[in-house]
Amino acid sequence: MSSPCNCVVRSARQLRSASGLRNELRAPTRRTFSSAQSPAAAIRRAIAQNGRFQAQKAWPQNGNTFGRIARDMGGARGFSNSTSKQALKTIEQVRARNKGGPFNLTAAVLFVATACGLYAYFTYEKERMARQRIAEQTKGVGKPKVGGAFDLVDQDGIRFTNEDMAGKYALVYFGFTHCPDICPDELDKMALMHEKVKEKCGENVMMPIMISCDPARDTPAVLKEYLKEFHPDFIGLTGTYENVKDACKVYRVYFSTPANVKPGQDYLVDHSIYFYLMDPEGDFVEAIGRNFTADQAAKVISDHIKDWTGPLNKKDRWTS
Repeated sequence: MSSPCNCVVRSARQLRSASGLRNELRAPTRRTFSSAQSPAAAIRRAIAQNGRFQAQKAWPQNGNTFGRIARDMGGARGFSNSTSKQALKTIEQVRARNKGGPFNLTAAVLFVATACGLYAYFTYEKERMARQRIAEQTKGVGKPKVGGAFDLVDQDGIRFTNEDMAGKYALVYFGFTHCPDICPDELDKMALMHEKVKEKCGENVMMPIMISCDPARDTPAVLKEYLKEFHPDFIGLTGTYENVKDACKVYRVYFSTPANVKPGQDYLVDHSIYFYLMDPEGDFVEAIGRNFTADQAAKVISDHIKDWTGPLNKKDRWTS
């Protein structure tokens, strides 16, 4: 059995231990140097004092800690939620990222198509303005007028004047039936030109006319027999020598026959070799020389016809 003294000593020791524990619990907790300088505490304090942006600049090396603490404190969303370029691992991700960009395949196709359309439009307008300028130049003040009044007869012996050309384009050629080579070649080309114009612009928009420079031999019956070998739409015109001379004069066409020709004697007629394109109002449009092929001449004529904005003596302006 223990002595009373030992019991008293143990009790006193226990009381002192309990009193010390209570003092420790009551004493304020002191911050250590390490806790005051911890990154988490410093980030929280920087966010509270200076805002998230300044805090992030001050602690760039603690990105994970900063993000976690910012979320815990109810921070704002990040500046961008898009996937970084380093995170694009597949072709599908790259295509998805660039699909909505301003430079893609669809934009390139639209750009090329627009450029081609503008080029075609301005090219057409340039050619149209050039044709219009050629047509207007023939009507200018001080320039010799090509075309005018004439009074002849056709291959059926019916009177035909310049008024009968109104309302349609007319392609006028001067020649003669006894021409050995040039006139047949040009009339063959005229037939091709006429057919091509009909294909592009429709029926009955142009009158192919041949005016004889040799009225002494080219009677209406001779013209009719001669022209049917080239095209059934050809109109042959002849008349007295004076009437033919007047027609050649208004069209500025040169022609001459040999002097002192005896009856029945063969001879050649020297004359200008051009096709004269006249518009539906009787104005001269353009002269087509031997340097033009049938295709080139037909295109020139068709373009002028399609440029015409006035009335034409036909149902449709053109078919194509």
